[in-house]
Amino acid sequence: MKTIQSIEDKILKLTDTIENDYPELYAYLDENPVTMPSLDHPNITVAVMEDYLKSLQQILKHHIETHKK
Repeated sequence: MKTIQSIEDKILKLTDTIENDYPELYAYLDENPVTMPSLDHPNITVAVMEDYLKSLQQILKHHIETHKK
């Protein structure tokens, strides 16, 4: 079973890849630690995190397919 932490790790690695390898795309992501909720128990579930990870993967895939060199 996936945990929120394992999904967060994947999101972090993916956003790091996007930031370093596709900075033109990273500029459009709203990845800012300031926007992270500061509540102890925000309403974030495994499903919400998986959806977010999938959306990042789809954005990157689309960007790569449409910006081939």
